[in-house]
Amino acid sequence: MNGLALLIPIALLLGLAGLGAFFWSVKSGQFEDMDGAAMRVLIDDEAPAEAPDARSDRGKLG
Repeated sequence: MNGLALLIPIALLLGLAGLGAFFWSVKSGQFEDMDGAAMRVLIDDEAPAEAPDARSDRGKLG
């Protein structure tokens, strides 16, 4: 019984801390643009570098 008297307030405090962290993240704008980050992953910023042509380097030395 003494264990429950200690664990229940600790669980309530941790729950309130988690709820407070959630409300803080919503207030600070962490969840504003959920789709934008997903779309930015798919967009190529730079053109891919062209691979060097191996056939043109065969006759050259050093």
